[in-house]
Formats: sequence, C-alpha cells, structure tokens
Amino acid sequence: MKTEYRVLPEIAKLGHVAVVSTDLEKSLWFFKEVVGLEETEEVDGVHYLRAWGDFEHHTLSLTAGDESRVDHIAFKTKRPEDVGYFTELLEEAEVKIEKVPAGVEVGQGEAIRFQLPTGHNFELYFEMDQTPADPSRKARLKNQTYKAWRKGISPRRFDHVNIGTNEDANLIIDFLIEKLGFKVREYFKLPNDAIGSAWLSVTPLVHDIAVMSTPDMKSPHELHHISYFTDNAQDILRAADMLSEEGFKFVGPGKHGITQAVYLYVIDPGSGLRLELFSNSYLILEPDWKPVEWSIEEAEFAVTYWGEQTGGASELDKPTINAGGEMSIKI
Repeated sequence: MKTEYRVLPEIAKLGHVAVVSTDLEKSLWFFKEVVGLEETEEVDGVHYLRAWGDFEHHTLSLTAGDESRVDHIAFKTKRPEDVGYFTELLEEAEVKIEKVPAGVEVGQGEAIRFQLPTGHNFELYFEMDQTPADPSRKARLKNQTYKAWRKGISPRRFDHVNIGTNEDANLIIDFLIEKLGFKVREYFKLPNDAIGSAWLSVTPLVHDIAVMSTPDMKSPHELHHISYFTDNAQDILRAADMLSEEGFKFVGPGKHGITQAVYLYVIDPGSGLRLELFSNSYLILEPDWKPVEWSIEEAEFAVTYWGEQTGGASELDKPTINAGGEMSIKI
C-alpha cells in the first residue's frame, strides 16, 4: 500500500556539484583565479567554492583523487520534510537510498543520495548554511554575498548542469519527471517520436538540468558540463578576452536557439570538467507552458543560432566526466 501525502515533495533548485580532480592545484587555479569563484573554506582537503551571488555555503566542491569524476549532483528541496518524503517515494519505487548525516558535507544538514537508472549520482538536501563572506570580501549590498568583479571572469551564480548517457535519454527524462517533479521546457524529437534530448526545470529557468544521449559517450553516467550565469552578453565577451589572455582554447561566444542563451565553453585543465559561461536566457513564468519541440532536422539552428558550432566541431565538445558508479557518502 502506497503512502498518501497531503503535499507532494518538491525540489526548489539546483544546489551544487562535487568534483574530484586529478590535478587539484590546476582546478583551484582555474576556478578561483580565472573563473573568479570565491572559496568559502577548505576542510579535510575539500575546497568549497561559490560565485559572488550564491548564498549557500557552496555550489562547487573540489577535492583531489586518482581519477577525475563527479561524486554527486545535488538539489535543494522546498521544505525540510521533503527530504524524508522523497526518501519514502523513491524507496517505494525500489530506488536504493543512502542517508548522509548532517555535517558529512560541510555546511549541509541531513541528505540522501541515490542513482538514476543510468547510474548518475544525485543528492537531495534542504539545510545548508548561508555562510557570510569574510569582511575583506563582503559586499556592501546586503542582498549580495561577495563584492562583484573582485577577480577573474566573476559569474553571478550557479545556473544548471547538463548530464549525458550512451543509453536511452528517456531513462533519465522519465525519472526526472515522474520521481522528482521536473517539467520539460524544450526538447528534440526523434524520428520514432521519442525524446532524444531535453531541457527540464523546477524553477522559472529554461533548464536546471539538461539531458543528452549520444552513442559515443564513454558510459551511461556522464556529466557534459556545469554552468555559471553572467549578467549579460558583454560579460561573455569579457570572459573570452580573459581566457584568450591565459592561453585557453574555448568554444564560442555564440547563441543557442534552444534557451536563447549566449554561451562560451571551456575545459578545467585540472579535472577535464567542461564549464559553460551562460547569459541572456529567457524565464518561463506561465504555469501552462507547452514544451517547445525541435526536430533533428532543426538541430544545427536549435543548438547554434549564431556563433561557433557546438555540435562536434571542436575537440572541446568530446570530453565528458564520469558522474556515477559506486555511491559513497564520503567526499
């Protein structure tokens, strides 16, 4: 007999990504000095980072390891009790749950971890410290954590993740919709009427998470990229100058048809993680939004409205980073 709930549990937003890097020194240099993320603190070899407009303790954690990989992708629930409700719902669906005690991840309360059908490691939590910045980096604005433009590219906030698989993308898409409450905002329709790739959200953003499937991905559980948001397109052009000055190769600037966002992609030299700098996308405020359908014949225009092609034209399009495998509550 299934448990009945007065209010269904909900996810509020994307929280953070935990990354293991084979060259932690390079990853820290890239994300702190080039990208301009701020380090909240370092505890037991784990470095906790966030953008100047992020309020929670961290949106990215970096630690050293023998293999670059993503330990987990985390989402914040809307209410404290939702973590428990999701636990019950997922267990009823025979999804294996691992409980993470408060404090295992610095700044975070109790959480749960589980895998998607493709093996991607996900985490759900509610409690997370909103750690204030130290006085030397603190913004004068009371509604902002750090001083903007203090160093590097300086994106405002964490925006979305894009995960991939070499299996059927619908294994992930259906799970996100049916088990976690995501809504499809835009998608590619395959000739057999199945969804090939999709952009989904629980917020007014066009996507908090995107899902893509290509046979040449290395495993069923890959992370294609994480994304940080900048205020406008000029910030993306400024980022291109800064990356070029440091000798980086990158894809973009360009504009996606899907999401209408101005983009730039670059690879972290320490972990191999792809970062998208993202701006100018639209918001979805209509409660009766109808998902936008794109055909495979429209793919080139949908992916690249203008600018440098992102669909296989560059070596930067090929690397992905493992985002699954054996679950562990240690980071």
